[in-house]
Amino acid sequence: MAKFSGNVGFAVDVETSPGIWEPLHVERKMRGDVITMSLRHQPTSTINDDIALTNRISLILDTYSYEHYHNLRYVEYLGNKWKVTSIDVQRPRLILTLGGVWNG
Repeated sequence: MAKFSGNVGFAVDVETSPGIWEPLHVERKMRGDVITMSLRHQPTSTINDDIALTNRISLILDTYSYEHYHNLRYVEYLGNKWKVTSIDVQRPRLILTLGGVWNG
């Protein structure tokens, strides 16, 4: 099993003025293991297909990530930011499935 160490992005809603809420992006450094590594091509109407990872990463939970896991948006992996498509909470770990490139 490969090791993982990198940034994980959360989008936490913050009230910027009365009644106006906007996402604040918070990056945190986390560690864990890469459970599976796989890649798939998604056909599109453009010339080149999109690439999507279907990697699963197991991260070690800390207090912040446990309280805000529902706000988790992306993981920096292999030089890109990848969307988190599903989250499985298995204390003391979060099991993340990655999808396509994150465009946030």
